[in-house]
Amino acid sequence: MSEYPSSRPNVRVGILLTDQEVKVVFHGIYHQHGRMLTGEHTFSRAEGLFTASSEDCFFEVKDVVIGVGFHWERKENQCFSGDLELIEIDNKLQVVNILPVESYLKSVISSEMSATASIELLKAHAVISRSWLLAQIYPRKGAEKPASTVANDEEYIKWYDHDDHDLFDVCADDHCQRYQGITRQTTPKVDEAVDATMGLVLTDTDGSLCDARFSKCCGGVFEEFESCWEPTHYNYLIARRDNVDPLDFPNLRIEAEAQRWIDNSPEAFCNTTDPEILSQVLNNYDQETTDFYRWHVSYTQEELSELIKKRSGIDFGRIINLEPVERGTSGRLIKMRVRGTAKTLVIGKELEIRRILSTSHLYSSAFTVERHDVDAATGIPASFTLHGAGWGHGVGLCQIGAAVMGARGYSYTQILNHYYPGANLTPLYS
Repeated sequence: MSEYPSSRPNVRVGILLTDQEVKVVFHGIYHQHGRMLTGEHTFSRAEGLFTASSEDCFFEVKDVVIGVGFHWERKENQCFSGDLELIEIDNKLQVVNILPVESYLKSVISSEMSATASIELLKAHAVISRSWLLAQIYPRKGAEKPASTVANDEEYIKWYDHDDHDLFDVCADDHCQRYQGITRQTTPKVDEAVDATMGLVLTDTDGSLCDARFSKCCGGVFEEFESCWEPTHYNYLIARRDNVDPLDFPNLRIEAEAQRWIDNSPEAFCNTTDPEILSQVLNNYDQETTDFYRWHVSYTQEELSELIKKRSGIDFGRIINLEPVERGTSGRLIKMRVRGTAKTLVIGKELEIRRILSTSHLYSSAFTVERHDVDAATGIPASFTLHGAGWGHGVGLCQIGAAVMGARGYSYTQILNHYYPGANLTPLYS
């Protein structure tokens, strides 16, 4: 573990990238190139580092976009502790926040979930958020990732990950972990959870930091890492049933089994409609999503063909079918064939499938397709209904399932053992 920090590290968080001016309000005194700044300022170019004069200082950034590309996308004015850096990326202005990892975690937990969640859930989330973050800052030595796009005449396969970022460690949105500064006020319970797990991380059997992924709702069975990102297998990110008997689940790679699973509502920790539990996990804008364990989306022929053309940049003509090619352990589609009158192409991985089938992002890629009023001569349906399961990629901790476990009295170590089987709880620093 010597390559990892023995003292509390800092993190660089990308807050906002824009080709517009950025308005910042400094609360307290910030130092920059020998000058002192306070109050409101407007910036149109990179100006380097602004250092807080004390721990009580914070700065406010106007019109930060959250939920980028998702159905809850909106703008907020957000406040941040720590230092501010303005840098240039591709002729745009990038706002970066630099602060201690433990302070960052207190905001992440309150941004990802409600700060009123159970203490055991908050402790579990503190550990996985810390583990995931430090795994990005201190990646495996010598690890080379394959190209994230495979494109030819027969298929277009793409996955999205944190390594899109070069000049900061992580971004502040769902692409990495939600971080909304001190705008999402923490509570004494969040402080307690972070402080009680100070420096604790999950490690693999070889001592490396775990890439501790998480999503809102697995849909009943966990997905494997390689189904969503690069073809790397992690023994702690594997298929399990999200209930008291984690080994009791069907082979959802088999199409008939996936159809039965998705079209029904089997028992699972995350199969809940309890408003008290959901309010622990879902912030106000997340609660606009009501059906997530099992959901339905319908499109007319015209809506779907136009949507796929717009989102993919490819004219498939009229859509004949969306055909499963490969499914993962949770039933999520890894590859899907879009069959149209003008073109046929296999699309993957899960986020790319979700992206082209919604104006934002489909809740998950675990879905079956029902075609309606199919023309006998052409095979072209008049409309489609997607019957889906889960919310997000389904890898690692299922936030709603973990909330149910916390409410039922499971400890944070039991929650972590359930979602990351075989991983070790390891202290890095105190």
